[in-house]
Amino acid sequence: MKVFFSHGKESGPWGSKIKRLANIAEEYGCSVDSIDYADNPDPDLRVERLVNILKDVKEDFLLVGSSMGGYVSLLASEKVNTKGVFLLAPALFMPGYKQQSYTNKTQIEIVHGWSDDIVPPENSIKFAKAVDCSLHLISGDHRLNSSIETVVVLFSQFLTAQKATGIGG
Repeated sequence: MKVFFSHGKESGPWGSKIKRLANIAEEYGCSVDSIDYADNPDPDLRVERLVNILKDVKEDFLLVGSSMGGYVSLLASEKVNTKGVFLLAPALFMPGYKQQSYTNKTQIEIVHGWSDDIVPPENSIKFAKAVDCSLHLISGDHRLNSSIETVVVLFSQFLTAQKATGIGG
């Protein structure tokens, strides 16, 4: 199983949160990759980049995205055969983003901070209600750094659930 990380608008492919979660994924026997989108601020062009990378992947994979990377991971999941999507404060229903309606064809889990002043937690509530997916509203702001231990536990549970369904190794 491989895990592909997609970072947010103003962060990079190996920020502290992605590094931490990548280490967890490796502990679960997954290989990891974090796509670098720093040269491209357009969320929809980032989706195209990720889909182009994923179309040649032969092994099972999961997508993990934070903020704009959450939007990118979710939209890519609509076009590829991923086994699951883990989203951190995903930039859904944001002004200026091309796609404003979303579907769910895989297991999706969302973690969002109650004090997020960049992407309102109400956006994740709206999405989770519409597609009937798991949503964890936790203490923290947009970056979730103050709640990273909670995020780590939730990500570990997500990976455990993936293994329990016979996915990955």
